Amino acid sequence: MTATGLPRRVHVGYATGSLVTGAFGTVPGLLLLPYLTDTLGVAAGVAALLVLLPKAWDVLVNPVAGRISDRTRSRWGARRPYLLGGGLALAVLFGAIFAAPFGTGPAAGAYVAVAFLATATAFAFFQVPYVAMPAELTDDPAERTRLMSWRIAVLALAILVSGAVAPAVVTVGGDGVPGHRWMGLFVAALIVAGTVGAFLGTRTAPTGTVGASEPSLRAQLAVAGRNRPFRLLLVCFVVQSAGVATVLAGVKYFAGQVLRDPQTGPTLLFACFVGPALLVMPIWTRVGARAGKRAALAVASLLFAAGALALVASPALPAAAVYAVVALIGVGYAGQQVFALAMLPDCIAYDTARTGRRQAGVFTGLWTAGETFGLALGPGIHGLVLQLSGYVSSATGVAAAQPASARLGVLLGFTVLPAVLVALPVALLRGYDLTAARLAAVTRPAGVPAARIPTDPLIPDEKGASSP
Repeated sequence: MTATGLPRRVHVGYATGSLVTGAFGTVPGLLLLPYLTDTLGVAAGVAALLVLLPKAWDVLVNPVAGRISDRTRSRWGARRPYLLGGGLALAVLFGAIFAAPFGTGPAAGAYVAVAFLATATAFAFFQVPYVAMPAELTDDPAERTRLMSWRIAVLALAILVSGAVAPAVVTVGGDGVPGHRWMGLFVAALIVAGTVGAFLGTRTAPTGTVGASEPSLRAQLAVAGRNRPFRLLLVCFVVQSAGVATVLAGVKYFAGQVLRDPQTGPTLLFACFVGPALLVMPIWTRVGARAGKRAALAVASLLFAAGALALVASPALPAAAVYAVVALIGVGYAGQQVFALAMLPDCIAYDTARTGRRQAGVFTGLWTAGETFGLALGPGIHGLVLQLSGYVSSATGVAAAQPASARLGVLLGFTVLPAVLVALPVALLRGYDLTAARLAAVTRPAGVPAARIPTDPLIPDEKGASSP
């Protein structure tokens, strides 16, 4: 491990892996629920379970993937073998989700559930080692933040490309089952590109020292549970991920039932939601440098929630105004993502210094399990709202005519529901006290003055001012 700056090629190489996490974290949440309800003819309530249950499986698989990668010893290091193997398996299985070998109906829905379960498992073995790497690449908190900034920038680009282009590929491919098959191949190719890029781009990166894991999963959970900053941040991020996922799950429904633009609406909404992340990252960095990561995360979350609530008025607003408000939500989303992910390596470094054991895989396994569950819970809740509001499913590839109650459910699921899920967990951040001074105190090697320890400009000191 190094306390100096990492080469730019490592920043870029590591960030390329976000093509994988961005594509898989976005497209199923955006298109899988509508695919089940409007192409395969699965009832909204059943579709919600089919989306939720395979991802809930990851709550168990992700910590196991962390334990396995922690214990791996190879010439490629502990993490990189799983980047390659997990990523390539993920690409193949993702294409299989939308292959639809059984046509439509219950058999098709069951096939999707099984394929999605296998895909989620492969993703766990890519994502857990991938997220664990920053804590082992450098000892410098500021360098980890720079690494995260690169990652979030590529993540935003990956989400924008996959989320905006995937619906267009479905349309160009003929909609229905054929269009979704082409879309599956497109996303699979994007995953392969990210996998190979991350594997090759980090080949010269320092691997750090990966210590022995706790002997059991129960012991690992106990270790993570004693890390109060991590515990609070995790709960906050999981609930907020569910809120973000309700927006993704509702894009196609909102475009068709509220904006009355089922063809171009999904792409425009998604571009407005994710596009700002590519522009406002430097602004959020300055906000974080002045106020600290915790405060900046709270501000970004509340901005997201305020924009979502404003969309309740969408039926009375011109389309341009709706897209502008969605862009405002996207600004909040960008900050919420970058600061949560930048705080995670700090929690890992704090635990390593406190316990003397380097177990990044344990924490990132729990983190990605929680995130995956949150991203699945959002569409699950959204599907339940549709079911309760009387949404009518279709097996034609085109949404059926909906009653007024269903259109109201679509509106509330895209506005009020994500606003509540993103805003409420902010209260948990009051207990997050991992400041720059505290982190430096626990990570300072014996005999080294505090002034010699690299500080993170995005963590405020104990008095609330940002570190120099």
